[in-house]
Amino acid sequence: MSARTPEEVDRQFGERVNAGDVDGIVALYEKGATLLTQDAGPLIGHQAIREYLGPLMAMKAKIRMGVQKVVQVGDIAAIYNDWHLTATTPDGQKMEMSGKATEIVRRQPDGTWLFVLDDPNMRG
Repeated sequence: MSARTPEEVDRQFGERVNAGDVDGIVALYEKGATLLTQDAGPLIGHQAIREYLGPLMAMKAKIRMGVQKVVQVGDIAAIYNDWHLTATTPDGQKMEMSGKATEIVRRQPDGTWLFVLDDPNMRG
């Protein structure tokens, strides 16, 4: 199912992370979208995003998304959310991470919304 509102992009992202669905997550990004990461820098395009998120999905990550605000101007929207993620590292250790994200999504010609820029750590 495709996101019909900016908020749905975040909701579906959370659902797909919790299901371990890497391909489903990647499908929420435009082909040339950018995911900003703290450790690997900016990741551009589906393949780079898939390669980065794959190991996280292997750790059975679970995420809770909390949209705080959406600002929409025409076919572009900024989503501000708080998130909390838990996972189990390959050596069996529990890992927790949380942050404040800023995401830019764009309405596509078919009316659905996709990520253009995803900054899960709100770097300025």
